[in-house]
Amino acid sequence: MPEWLTGVGGVISALFANDSWMLKQALAGPASWTAGLIFTLVGGFAVLLLYRIRLIEKYLEPAIMVVSYLTIGGIIFAGVLQRFYFSGQPPWSTTLPPFLFLIMAWFGCSYNVKLRTHLAFSEFRTAMPRIGQISCLVMDAVLWIVFSWIVITTSTRVVVNSAANFQIMLGTDNVMQWWFLLTVPVAFIALTGRVLENLITDLRNYRSGAVMIKQAVIGGD
Repeated sequence: MPEWLTGVGGVISALFANDSWMLKQALAGPASWTAGLIFTLVGGFAVLLLYRIRLIEKYLEPAIMVVSYLTIGGIIFAGVLQRFYFSGQPPWSTTLPPFLFLIMAWFGCSYNVKLRTHLAFSEFRTAMPRIGQISCLVMDAVLWIVFSWIVITTSTRVVVNSAANFQIMLGTDNVMQWWFLLTVPVAFIALTGRVLENLITDLRNYRSGAVMIKQAVIGGD
């Protein structure tokens, strides 16, 4: 049996065994990249199916971003009041907000992929022939998927390493760091779903003769 296939089997076995140390050892080898690619594509298609539910497709990332942002603001506001008026503040009030910002930023990245507000060079691409436009859009999708694959593979290693070493959130007694770090690969799986969603739309527009390149608007929908 090929080594990469054996390695992927080890990753899956460790995952179902719920053993973080075994999973850490399995992800240490090159098979982690094969497993990462499988999880990226399978997870992306699973999220794509989830986006068939209208409420989730429209409000998933905005809801996560707003809740994270308001929680960060509430913690900071309460911490300032406690520091100046009650001579103290919870020790976790300075360590939790950065992790919440991590959640907000990466799910915000997924949402902006949906809106195509990344660097798309729309003015330049609009002047291209249709074959050039669809080629650029397919290239965008491939690059985003490769980028997500890299992030999911490497960040999953960080998550597993944190879980294997029982890293606790500073300022708390029993809140684990990996609970928050896990949102990074999850966010990029959601991003992969958005990429596939956009690619399907682009291919449909290309076949039907509809407009493919539109001006992106930050905050639009």
